[in-house]
Amino acid sequence: MTRKLVYTEIMPIRWGDMDAQRHVNNTVYFRYMEQARISWFDQLGVRSQGTSIPAHLSPVVITASCTYLKALVYPGSVEVSVELGETGRTSVMMYYAMRPSYDPGTVYAEGSSKQCWVDSTLGRAVPLPEPIRAMIDAGS
Repeated sequence: MTRKLVYTEIMPIRWGDMDAQRHVNNTVYFRYMEQARISWFDQLGVRSQGTSIPAHLSPVVITASCTYLKALVYPGSVEVSVELGETGRTSVMMYYAMRPSYDPGTVYAEGSSKQCWVDSTLGRAVPLPEPIRAMIDAGS
């Protein structure tokens, strides 16, 4: 399946992101991916009032992974790119690449997550809302 680049965000690498080994702690990479994903959803208006998506429908992460290729370090920033992959009836795969400002041509980590759309009132997965499917199909 081909992937479609839909969003890129640059975030600072904070001194507090590092651990005792003087590189960014492994858990922080998941925060970088989360922030890029939430920023893209915000850009789509997923969490905004006034959209045609009811508030009780939202994406939930059902799987997440990260492959660490090189250690990110402070100071600098990290560019996180978000690509969409396989889309199912209730879910969408997202892929991430992280590149530091001090070595922008090199991917330091790759990740993925699968989001499933959930109806919080029913407590179960539901088909992707049509406005979301249209935005995903358009690559917004």
